[in-house]
Amino acid sequence: MATPTTQAAEAKPKKSLIINAFVEMCSGHQSPGLWRHPDDQSHRFNDIEHWVELAKLLEEAKFHGIFIADVLGGYDVYKKSLDPAIISGAQWPVNEPLSVVPAMAAVTKSIGFGVTISTTYEQPYHLARRLATVDHLTKGRLGWNVVTSYLDSAARNMGRDHQADHDDRYAQAEEYMKVMYKLFQSSWRDDAVQLDRASGIYTSPSLVREINHKGKFFDVPGPAIVQPSPQRTPLLLQAGTSRAGKIFAAQHAEAIFVSAHAPQVCAKSIAEVRQLARDQFGRDPRKIKVLALVTPILGRTEEEAQAKLKDFRQYASLEGALALFGGWTGMDLDRYGDEEELRQVESNAVRSTVEAYARFSPANAKWTKHTVAEHVSIGGNGPIFVGTAAQVADGLETWVEETDADGFNFAYALFPQSFKDIIELLLPELRKRGLFWDDYAAPGGTYRENFYGKPGQKYPLDEHVASTYQWKAGVPASEHVIPE
Repeated sequence: MATPTTQAAEAKPKKSLIINAFVEMCSGHQSPGLWRHPDDQSHRFNDIEHWVELAKLLEEAKFHGIFIADVLGGYDVYKKSLDPAIISGAQWPVNEPLSVVPAMAAVTKSIGFGVTISTTYEQPYHLARRLATVDHLTKGRLGWNVVTSYLDSAARNMGRDHQADHDDRYAQAEEYMKVMYKLFQSSWRDDAVQLDRASGIYTSPSLVREINHKGKFFDVPGPAIVQPSPQRTPLLLQAGTSRAGKIFAAQHAEAIFVSAHAPQVCAKSIAEVRQLARDQFGRDPRKIKVLALVTPILGRTEEEAQAKLKDFRQYASLEGALALFGGWTGMDLDRYGDEEELRQVESNAVRSTVEAYARFSPANAKWTKHTVAEHVSIGGNGPIFVGTAAQVADGLETWVEETDADGFNFAYALFPQSFKDIIELLLPELRKRGLFWDDYAAPGGTYRENFYGKPGQKYPLDEHVASTYQWKAGVPASEHVIPE
């Protein structure tokens, strides 16, 4: 029989959660229409002060990072029109996210910045230059959320008739990453820049080399035009949930972003990626950190929190929500009647998608397109946790236990008030439970050091594929073969 002592020893230690703010350079983001609320400021996304103020607020609260989503096209599947997104402001208009990062970095020292950029429409040589430049300007606090894009509207505006097939996009992305690793890690030795005033040598030419990549999608001779940045390769984030996406994440991702309304759905996806990482790529699955999307709505009492939710629903745009849903799923729910039960329609794709949403709702609930719209109109494709700090913290702990997640990307209902509520009410409760740190592990350090909680870990872990490309200080070129 286990004694209390042995039970305590066998108890699973609590994770110190990784906490990011989840935003986009648009109004509303995951909660379309909330820009109409008198207390919302998300429409100020064109102002640099908007982002500077956010960065200072979140760093003072010790958030790990600011995760900035992005899309390259509008949501035009619903009603076969862009109008619902335009009218409701559903991620439209939306600005390019990398541009604002140096401004946020200039007023902070430790918080990281994860930026979403696609591999589908930009040459790797050009993107490697842009990312390395910002990694320098932030002193190593940049993360790259690697995506392959999913909107046909983006493809049409990039000179293509339609989006490339899903698996073809991932095949291109796989080669893209090899080129990026070669440029980031292999074309310059760590100590190539000499700055030798006596001899007049700025950079030793023997410590810079071409990569001579020739592949199916890209021919890149190199070398990189930017010297090695503090992290060499930015912290790598990824959010794919398909089989191809999971294989890609299992090899390349240091952090994975998941979104689903039920923990059981996330748990299966997380377990699959971690098993692939271990079995196919020899990685420690615990080193791949998983962050789940959650929108907390907090009050000092449960009644106050529920009143906030009721208030928010007055402003939520159901048309905007259906526009987002159409873009995420490719399904136009406008073709169905207002009272039509979507779990009984002819389309297998619609039925299965709505069944996944409805799986944990009351058995007698009816799921129409309006039900779907209400479900995603606040918080998007993730759950909303409504209640006191203790109740929301209970919910987060349950998600961590049931999904094996390592932290959360917190979305907002109101900008920036939702984040202020998290800081004032939720974070103290998480700290009280030993679930959130008091300070950065590496104040003034890189994103990777603080992400892993490991001062000195500026570069990708030794087990990560990127590390095999690194041309380390003191190693002759003849002894470092660039992997193919």
